[in-house]
Amino acid sequence: MIRPTVGFIVYGVHKDGLKDPMGRPFIDDAIVENAKNALRQANIALVEHDVVIASKQEAVEAMRKMKNDTRIDAVVLFSGTWVWAAHLAGAVRDFASSGKGILLWTHPGSQGWRPVGGLVLHGALLEIGVPHRFVYGGIQDPDAMARIFSYARAAHLKSKLNLSTLGTFGGRGMGQTCGAADPSQWMKMFGVDIDSRDTTELIRTAEQISPAEIDALQPRLKDLFGAAPDRNAVNDRSIRLYLALKKIVQREKFDFYTIQSFPGLADDYAATCFAQSMMLEDGFGTSTLGDFNTALTVWLLTQLSKERVYYGDLQHIDRATREIKIIGDGACPPSLASKLGPAGFAEHGIPTEGGAGGLSIKLICKVGEGVLARLGRVDGKFRMILTRASIFEPPQDQVQRRLDECGIPFWPHGFVTAHCNIDALLEHWTNEYACLGYGEELYAALADFCELTGIEPILL
Repeated sequence: MIRPTVGFIVYGVHKDGLKDPMGRPFIDDAIVENAKNALRQANIALVEHDVVIASKQEAVEAMRKMKNDTRIDAVVLFSGTWVWAAHLAGAVRDFASSGKGILLWTHPGSQGWRPVGGLVLHGALLEIGVPHRFVYGGIQDPDAMARIFSYARAAHLKSKLNLSTLGTFGGRGMGQTCGAADPSQWMKMFGVDIDSRDTTELIRTAEQISPAEIDALQPRLKDLFGAAPDRNAVNDRSIRLYLALKKIVQREKFDFYTIQSFPGLADDYAATCFAQSMMLEDGFGTSTLGDFNTALTVWLLTQLSKERVYYGDLQHIDRATREIKIIGDGACPPSLASKLGPAGFAEHGIPTEGGAGGLSIKLICKVGEGVLARLGRVDGKFRMILTRASIFEPPQDQVQRRLDECGIPFWPHGFVTAHCNIDALLEHWTNEYACLGYGEELYAALADFCELTGIEPILL
């Protein structure tokens, strides 16, 4: 789980204890402190500015401090009372050039004239074209607070993605057109560098894994799966591939990655199902088939969710019931397994998509609430399709029949009800893959990430 850091600045002309004609201070210190405490309770770290800003010089000093502090993902400008917007607008505009988020927060109430200070600065930033979020609501307003929290998380995602490296092993898998990347576009939009490695390095590193390293993994496999896999040549290569992949990703400092899988590696050495499952379990954002868009979607969900993330094919969609079966080709983090279908081992099982064979994972995803998401491009422009979803388990007496329906019952299954218009989902979806994240709060944070980065959101 991420922890955003925001700068917190109170602004207003009538400050330093100045009282209104009724004898009350214009700025209510209790409201300010309660606002800061609400942010802390939501796991948001604060960098506080100890001067209430009103003059141009005070605004410049405060905003430059926040702009140059690398910890800060966004700044919260809290309306203490009314203000001369021209004294703040230039400094806020300069801060915006950093790419960090800007949130104006106005706590309602007639005392103190806070709405006036909030609206005049909001209007000024609209006038000069400075992107920002305006929130009018107190700490007892769940909708207002949710908008603040999701914006802070999205700003942290944007900051963390900037200057990151996406590694790619091999080329395009299975002729994917809808997962390809333009490295210049990724750098321009997200600040992400795409760095490539040949899969031969993976094979070479895998063969250099020592027996002791394999032995050291066995207790963890027993914890995750109830038993370690049989020791044979095919399973040995799958384990070696996982350990090699993790070693190279960490050595090269890849923040997330994609891998071709097949053709190539899965025919020459081992299918990547087990390795990908374990890397997802370890909290790495990843994808197969050289699908860059899935890799970023998985990375975003992994940062936001308390659970691990599953990606797989939208293998079947029932338009009438809005039920979707997500079936990954042998890859799924084992911690997502339900008691109905605990995590176990299987064979990859498709010789046309990996003749070398390899371990895969079988399970049924556990019950929960979350989102289905998919980043893609339409005519070269990024879009994210996003819908809320419920993950369910079929009745026990129907499980085997439901697994058998696809013809490959030993691959991981997620049974999902999408809370959207299915025709709209089908129209806008940009790939056969869906990314499943657990947590109802993911929806708003991903939508806000789109707003902050220039992705067009398709909110279903």
